[in-house]
Amino acid sequence: MAVDNSNREAYLKRLRRIEGQVRGLQRMVEEDKYCIDILTQVSAATKALQAFSLELLDEHLATCVVAAAAAGEPEASKKVREASDAIARLVRS
Repeated sequence: MAVDNSNREAYLKRLRRIEGQVRGLQRMVEEDKYCIDILTQVSAATKALQAFSLELLDEHLATCVVAAAAAGEPEASKKVREASDAIARLVRS
């Protein structure tokens, strides 16, 4: 399964907002803004991406993993492993 269509527009809206934050960072560097101000904005963009990631992971667990669990093995184990690997990547980032 892919991204749930009912959430697609909300996800795209959030990603556009994050894209705007990153463009703002580029502008700040071009305009030689104070480093601490840039770092503050980097932190905000990072947190926005993390929040997006957690929401997407929550959707994946609630839909894809639940559907795979209902289907039984081996699909259940595969989806749980994928989710576990994704969580590990998020924790390391």
